Amino acid sequence: MPLVFFAFRDAPDRRAALEAPEALDRYRLFGLDEIRARGADVRHNLERPGRPPAWARVGARVVNRLLRLAGGYGGDFASVFATLRVANRADVVFATTDTVGIPLILLKRAGLLRPRLVYAAIGLPERLEDLRNRWVERLYANAFRRADTIFTYAASEAAWLRAWLGPASLPVLFLPFGVDVKAFSPDANRPEKVDVISVGADPRRDFELLVAVAARHPDLRFQIVATKDRARSLGALPPNVAVQTDLSLEQVRENLACARVVALPVLGNTYTGATTVLLQAMAMAKPVVVSRTDAIAEGYGLEDGVNCRLVEPGDADALDRALVETLHDAAAAASLGARARQKVETAFSWERYTQAVWEIISAAAHRGTRPE
Repeated sequence: MPLVFFAFRDAPDRRAALEAPEALDRYRLFGLDEIRARGADVRHNLERPGRPPAWARVGARVVNRLLRLAGGYGGDFASVFATLRVANRADVVFATTDTVGIPLILLKRAGLLRPRLVYAAIGLPERLEDLRNRWVERLYANAFRRADTIFTYAASEAAWLRAWLGPASLPVLFLPFGVDVKAFSPDANRPEKVDVISVGADPRRDFELLVAVAARHPDLRFQIVATKDRARSLGALPPNVAVQTDLSLEQVRENLACARVVALPVLGNTYTGATTVLLQAMAMAKPVVVSRTDAIAEGYGLEDGVNCRLVEPGDADALDRALVETLHDAAAAASLGARARQKVETAFSWERYTQAVWEIISAAAHRGTRPE
């Protein structure tokens, strides 16, 4: 069985998930448990407690500064430098986010990372569009062509990357995300305490749009769950809008269960449609109103009025109308929720997602080290 090295973005919630084998937050590990359960030897870049050593941090600052001066885009070189020796003993390195993926792909280009590299892109086009000259763009394109496989959670992002990398390049796959349909399931015994809830830490979440809609309906109760920084950015709120910050996923699940409708307004982009919360809410048979971003417009089986309500990003009137119609028609809302649950169970389970990741990683391991 292969030795697989997972490269994670270093964050408190991810370290907490690594320390809690039974936590709902284990989804933040992108299938590490399931791949280990298949017999693979698994290592990762967060095994060392605390910050990376001083030499790695200094090296990271130097490299990131040089990349910025050249017009490029860097990342968490510190944790990558600190664990490069371990990574090079693996059969496959799995970069789970761009924060560590970009450093790894550049080190691969430089010949310092030897194993096959599987790269999960999450918002990569937005980063690559910031490259400031053609020389740097060619450098990054050549580097990304050294990956074994790239996969994305949005069909639109995969299409963009295929066009950017050019024909006859490496495989760029669309892999829909998944949700644990047992952990997130309908709970009819929960009392409904709020009319509309919105959850998210992604910077593309359009809470301002939801607040504008809430101000039109003082008789309805709205709840926003966000990070502390994002909550502060909202400023003064209408009296009918409550905000909670930095909840555990268990608390988020309880709040979702107590809401009549889940609203997920998102700014237009290629990589996110509030996908994780969307699938969690659908698995709980909640009626969801979500922005039709490119990330979820295709590939997730969403149908307006069938298993969710889809509205155009930034359209306050459309969001308002969809929320009011869903709240005022209990039978239609229940039907939306039931079909949403059915869609997730049949197409977007966590087992399906992790099996697909395993097939990508094991195929890369089978191919062996790519000649440079």
